[in-house]
Amino acid sequence: MVEKFLLTLVLGVAACGAALAVEVERPGWTTSAELGAIITSGNTVGTSVTGKIEARHELAGWSNHYVMGGYFKEDEAADGQGGRLRKRSAERYSFSAKAAFKLMQKGKKLFVLASHVDDKFAAYSTYSSVGVGHSVQLHASADRSLDVELGPGYFSGVNANGQAESGFTLRGAAALKWKLGPAAVFSQTLSVERGASNTHSVAEFGLSTKINDTMRMKASFVARKDTNVPAKKKNTDTQTALTLVYSF
Repeated sequence: MVEKFLLTLVLGVAACGAALAVEVERPGWTTSAELGAIITSGNTVGTSVTGKIEARHELAGWSNHYVMGGYFKEDEAADGQGGRLRKRSAERYSFSAKAAFKLMQKGKKLFVLASHVDDKFAAYSTYSSVGVGHSVQLHASADRSLDVELGPGYFSGVNANGQAESGFTLRGAAALKWKLGPAAVFSQTLSVERGASNTHSVAEFGLSTKINDTMRMKASFVARKDTNVPAKKKNTDTQTALTLVYSF
C-alpha cells in the first residue's frame, strides 16, 4: 500500500514537468491553530467541535514538528421520561512529536518520533507508538514538495474490548504539498504502521485557501484504518471537516 501511494505521488509530480529546486527552510517557529464547530438547536440539539495546533521549529541542524488535536461530538435526545439526555458519541485526543536531524545532503534527515491517541469510540481506545527512521525529500520546487519516510517502530495499545496489544512495526509515510495558486494549497499525507497482528494507517487530504496574511479556510478529509479490530467495530473511521486556520 505504501509503495503504490508513493509511486502515484512521484508520477504525479514528474508529470508536471517542473524544474527541481531545493526549497529553503526558514529558521525559527511556525505555528498554526485550526478550529471548526457545528452547534444545532430546535428539533435536533447537538454540538460538534474539532481543533488542532501544529508547530514547527527549524534550527540549523534540526527540524522539529509537534501536533496536538482533538474532536468531540455530543447530542441531546429525549430520555423516555419527559426529560432530555445529553450523550457523547465521539471523543478523540491526539499528540505527536518528531525531531529530525539534518544530514549533509539536502533533503535527507534521520528522525525519531512519538505519538499517542486516546479515542473512546474507536477500535483502539488508546494507541501509542514510537519510531526512528530516515526521511528523504524526493522533490522540491517553488510550488511542490514530496517527502517520504521509512523506519522501524514499536506500538502499544488497548482495543475496544480492553485487551492490551503491543509489538514491533515497520512504518512508512509520505507527505505531498502542492501550491495550486497564490491563495490555494493542496496537501496529502499518509502513514502506515505494519505489525504482526495489525496494520494501522492514517491518510489525510486537505485544501486550504488564503483569507488574509494570517487566516485560511481549510477543507479536509481524514481516514483512519486498522486491519484487526474487535467484533462490532468497523475497521475504518473517517472525518470530513471545514475549519478556520490561524497562523502566527
